[in-house]
Amino acid sequence: MLHYEAMENIKSFLPQIKIFESLPGEIIRDIEQLVTRSNMYKLSKNSILQMPGDERNGLFFVIAGKLRLYKTNSAGKQHTVCILSKDGMFGEVETFSLGTTGVYVETMEESIVFSIPTEQFEPLLRKYPELSLRFLSEISKRLRDQEEFVEKLVFRDLRGKVLYFLHRLSKKFGIEENGYLKIDIPLTHQELANMIGATREAVSIILQELSNEGIIVTSRRMVMVHIEKAMKELA
Repeated sequence: MLHYEAMENIKSFLPQIKIFESLPGEIIRDIEQLVTRSNMYKLSKNSILQMPGDERNGLFFVIAGKLRLYKTNSAGKQHTVCILSKDGMFGEVETFSLGTTGVYVETMEESIVFSIPTEQFEPLLRKYPELSLRFLSEISKRLRDQEEFVEKLVFRDLRGKVLYFLHRLSKKFGIEENGYLKIDIPLTHQELANMIGATREAVSIILQELSNEGIIVTSRRMVMVHIEKAMKELA
């Protein structure tokens, strides 16, 4: 459910964003001064917020919804960089990059995002070392996650890629049910294929194999991953 009240009381959400949690009140108050309705985006599903060559200025924070960041090759195939949900962030400022240059940013469902322009955020980073350290830590974590992601997708066959990606989604967005993790993102075979840069036909065959073996359970736009069986194969 989309939190429409975020549009009515933007500033109350700041302390709830993970990277801002437990920051001194002085820092939160300074950040609050930068948040206005003019830099709040209420987006419908499948909205393109950014395209390569038209990167957004500043940092963007997800208040509600889910966004997919992806690249395309010369043949038009899509490769997912990451999926962001509540508390996620992306963007570029002078001091650091969150690795979103040259990527598409598209909503997977109705979403609310707010931004802080570079020229407003940079002074805060210089003023508050604690805030800078928070972002450096987040960048390091993001780099580690992406390095693992690229490694797994490069060195696995298609079955391994599909299962790894589903397992990754289930850990991040899964709801546990009877030994399975139900991925809380509606997924078609085509959408999954786009995420790993494969064809829908090939992905459908792999999904059927995994389903027959009891590693996953699928229905219309829903996937559940068996925790123990998936981890055993991916080990």
